[in-house]
Amino acid sequence: MPLRLANLALLILYPVAWFAPLLRAGLLPLFGLSEISVMTGLQSLWDSDVALALLVTFLAIFAPYLKTIGLALIHFGMMRRKILPVMDILGKLAMADVFLIALYVVVVKGIGLATVQTAWGIYLFSGCVLASIVISHLTAKR
Repeated sequence: MPLRLANLALLILYPVAWFAPLLRAGLLPLFGLSEISVMTGLQSLWDSDVALALLVTFLAIFAPYLKTIGLALIHFGMMRRKILPVMDILGKLAMADVFLIALYVVVVKGIGLATVQTAWGIYLFSGCVLASIVISHLTAKR
């Protein structure tokens, strides 16, 4: 029962994380910082690089949400447990998005022309992905 509730909570927490500020970025410390969320980042990507936008949309939105829905279906006996390896792969793909965000922060800070600060959304999104991986692991052990 606790696994079911934790997994169902992710169905609410993921959308919050998508709209929460991941980063505050700006050109040089003199100018104000703009907040960047998963959604605002995706909007910018769709305007500039459709292929990357498709990849990030899948990694940030579809992979973690499909995994969460799949785990819920397993928890409620509506899907066979044989699908757990697929859920594991989806969780790893969602973790790749967290890696992309971290890489962006490192690259931008390394250039030195921009100011980048992490915001609470990056911790929420990373926590959701990690919680999903733990829930998946515990589900497989049961």
